Amino acid sequence: MSHQSTLSSAIVIALETANPHEKALATRDIVAAWRANQFSELGRTPPPDRPARPAKPTLLPPRGVPRRRITAGSAGRIALLHAIAHIELNAIDLALDMACRFVGQNLPKDFYNDWLGVADDESRHFLMLSDRLAHLGAAYGDLPAHDGLWQAADATKHDLLARLAIAPLVLEARGLDVTPAMIEKLTNVGDPDSAAALNIIMTDEVGHVAVGKRWFDYVCGLDRLDPVSSWHRLVTQYFHGDLKPPFNIAARRAAKFSSAFYGPLAERDDLVAPAR
Repeated sequence: MSHQSTLSSAIVIALETANPHEKALATRDIVAAWRANQFSELGRTPPPDRPARPAKPTLLPPRGVPRRRITAGSAGRIALLHAIAHIELNAIDLALDMACRFVGQNLPKDFYNDWLGVADDESRHFLMLSDRLAHLGAAYGDLPAHDGLWQAADATKHDLLARLAIAPLVLEARGLDVTPAMIEKLTNVGDPDSAAALNIIMTDEVGHVAVGKRWFDYVCGLDRLDPVSSWHRLVTQYFHGDLKPPFNIAARRAAKFSSAFYGPLAERDDLVAPAR
């Protein structure tokens, strides 16, 4: 990493890298360089509206991606790990974009520390899942994947608070709800290594939701906005889906994300534990 390059210019190069493996490694290099104070400044290089993507996987509407049961056979496990790898690749781009798109807003250094740390985690997750897929005789790109993940990023590219409301506090928080059941299924079909990989991801994602909540509260404080009502307004405006219970209340609480936020917007309120 050049000592003369800016953080934003390095991030843009990574975002414009189509090869997923190379993107993950480049991201880890950027984070290491940032932590070693090797960048001359943040810079103002604008990120692309859409990150580069490989020729495969074929991207389909979310409802067009076939679902497969997780069984002792490899097909269902490959499909699950491939889907999660796709999410992690998008999460790399989301975290990098967060650390680049809003550099003009006079944010403290800890903002970049946090989001580059998230990008590093997501890169590690993608590489770990790629290894698991290879062990099962597969690779990222072998199956179709859905194209809905970047839509939320595109819709919020003009508004830091909206991006914080949606990316970590809707999309990543959803992962806290659904991952424990995946871990249990993988364990039950005799794949403890894949279950262990998802357990690592789950633990890290609690921290990522906490990062999102920290900076959502911070920006609300700057603008003298109430965090709960602001989140309700932004989710209603930018998230075109349902907040589906049951919620992993314990994990969300560990991320300092109380049900005062998501409870009132839930599809059904009988499965939401009260805030404590």
